[in-house]
Amino acid sequence: MSGKRLPMANETKQPSAIERRKKSRKRLPPWFKTYLPTGNAQIAFNDVRGNVLEHQLNTVCQEAQCPNIHDCWGRGTATFMVAGEECTRACRFCAVGTVKDPPPLDVNEPENLAEAVDLMGVSHAVITCVNRDELDDGGASHYRACLEAVHARRPDVGLEFLSSDLDGNLDALAALLDGLELRVFAHNVECVPRLDSVVRDHRASFEQSLTILREAKRLRPDILTKSSIMVGVGETDEEVVEAMGLLREVGVDLLTIGQYLAPSPRHLPVDRFPEPEVFGEWDQAARELGFKAVACGPLVRSSYRAGLLYEEAKGGPVTLTYGEP
Repeated sequence: MSGKRLPMANETKQPSAIERRKKSRKRLPPWFKTYLPTGNAQIAFNDVRGNVLEHQLNTVCQEAQCPNIHDCWGRGTATFMVAGEECTRACRFCAVGTVKDPPPLDVNEPENLAEAVDLMGVSHAVITCVNRDELDDGGASHYRACLEAVHARRPDVGLEFLSSDLDGNLDALAALLDGLELRVFAHNVECVPRLDSVVRDHRASFEQSLTILREAKRLRPDILTKSSIMVGVGETDEEVVEAMGLLREVGVDLLTIGQYLAPSPRHLPVDRFPEPEVFGEWDQAARELGFKAVACGPLVRSSYRAGLLYEEAKGGPVTLTYGEP
């Protein structure tokens, strides 16, 4: 006879932690809305989407169900992830899966990526990656091979690399950036310093991220550096401004600030939804601190209008205002 206790007639099943989180999830506020592109932007979006469907291409834009996909594709920007589909870290905000020993890197990935960028017909490609802490160089040599392959095939396409922290390996960073054709080197601090242990994997830290960004600017002052902050994970307004100041101190040129949205009930819950006016205040504060281009808004992500952000930073006639159709 089994030793399992049968429930009494008057007992009710207690909800699990995940079920309790589902019930307590905050509703999206009314200002969460996106705009479909019109005119030339609509034509450009349809062209990119047609190429993606025809050639069965994969992008982070699709896989992450990014709310800005119409906006970015309509403006010639797309994001691709390399080095696998699973990460060696377990940040509490991230939807990417975690694995201790990921499969070997795909030696064909650089050429496959170059073909995808070529076929999509974009003008600015953001290449991002998972963490590969099991590799001696954190994956730097593979990332460089991917970027070089894209540039060799489409030298007219602007390249932005959203990097991991390479586990703090500055030699690997130097090898990655040496002579590389690149518009923007990006690395996200993700949250304010106080919340590192709450939001990020224990191997990541705001200070280590600052070190990578500082060294990237020292090694390649000709390349724009960029970072991103999520809000809604427990920070205060004042801490956001303080974090901006720390990023400017290490020479970061471009900044994005956006609202965190929990990918599932298993992830870190949303703490708050700052109103659009607050994002506007952060935008102004960032520009006063000296950032060359800024994108702040509830649905802004680190690659939001990346090509336009670059153009604004280079002195083009662009002023980014979140939510413009």
